[in-house]
Amino acid sequence: MPEVEAAVKEPMPAGGAPDVGPVRRRPVQRRSLERFERMLDACAQLLDEVGYDELTTSQVAKRAGVPIGTLYQFFEGKQALARALARRNLDLFLDRLHARFAAAPAVETWADAASVVVAEFVAMKRDVPGFAVVDFGDARAGKEFLLDAERAIENNWLVAERLKQLGVEDLGLADGPEVDRALLVAVEAADSVLRLAFRYRPDGDPELIAEADLVLRSYLGTRLASRTDEADR
Repeated sequence: MPEVEAAVKEPMPAGGAPDVGPVRRRPVQRRSLERFERMLDACAQLLDEVGYDELTTSQVAKRAGVPIGTLYQFFEGKQALARALARRNLDLFLDRLHARFAAAPAVETWADAASVVVAEFVAMKRDVPGFAVVDFGDARAGKEFLLDAERAIENNWLVAERLKQLGVEDLGLADGPEVDRALLVAVEAADSVLRLAFRYRPDGDPELIAEADLVLRSYLGTRLASRTDEADR
């Protein structure tokens, strides 16, 4: 795909991803922000209960305790709701990773960081409402949408970009174009194996989760360690 081809040729932009949440207008006042978050919470709960295909905006408005007109002030429809929830999921994922890294023993390589990332993703799949259906942008039953429609990049590219920013800024891990490419490949690989792990088991197949961890640690340990060694010589 052209977007992925461009992604592996160009370095990730500095400063992180822009705020491109898919909403008609952003809440500013505290009351509006509270209603906005209630609607996302309601969407997450209902996704677990009825799934994406059966979800309706009327259900979300009723669960959130807001008029349907209020919901449409912020969201064009249920896909926009799911996209906003996915973006919130990504922000929550990064916040929780930040806390994990702060509490964990020293993480000195991207391979070490990979195990922490896998563990947090699995924890959110099991514990965070709606995350099992819409994690970072893909709903079950094949509904897909871009979190960063402005740049028209794939969701896994955005996830890799944000993970790189976290690893470089929080942990002082290696930076550079080779890191961009390796993290994009790692996220794609993890996405495939972890989706398989959760496809038939709501809590995830532990053996496949372990395989995902092994794949990432082995790949990043080889791909990035060798680059680092070459740079040191």
